[in-house]
Amino acid sequence: MNVGASMSSRDLEEYLKKIGVSARFFKFEEHTMTVDAAVRRLDVSREKIIKSILFVDDAGLPVLGIVTGDKRVSEKKLAMACGAKRVRRVNPAEVKEFTGYDVGAVPPVGHKMRIRTFVDEKVMRFDKVIGGGGEINTLLEIRPSEIIRLTKGEVKDISE
Repeated sequence: MNVGASMSSRDLEEYLKKIGVSARFFKFEEHTMTVDAAVRRLDVSREKIIKSILFVDDAGLPVLGIVTGDKRVSEKKLAMACGAKRVRRVNPAEVKEFTGYDVGAVPPVGHKMRIRTFVDEKVMRFDKVIGGGGEINTLLEIRPSEIIRLTKGEVKDISE
């Protein structure tokens, strides 16, 4: 991806198209930064919405935790999964620095740098899930298997 630059839903769409990933984008007038907003706009269950939450491990490396909308990332489980003593949730500036996207818009794939990714096992129960689409008013529908393939992600129990 485009290191150093800000990323948009258009960049994400072009990236996915270029590598042949079938994904669907939903654009809205209002923000879809929260699970509740996404659920209202699309009329789907909280479980079908995914949250991509960024942390750093004790070595300062970014780690992405992806969970269903009805769960939270367990910092303890995520730290164990990535072999760290602990992980810390990043601030908005770090989210932008590591992913290229703003908080509330972070997609599960297509970040400006490779980020070690852990997908909660519950996410894998769905044929398709809906997450951040690169901008605060855009959502992305994608297969969990594609998230794993594109991020070289690991499936673990990381939710609480």
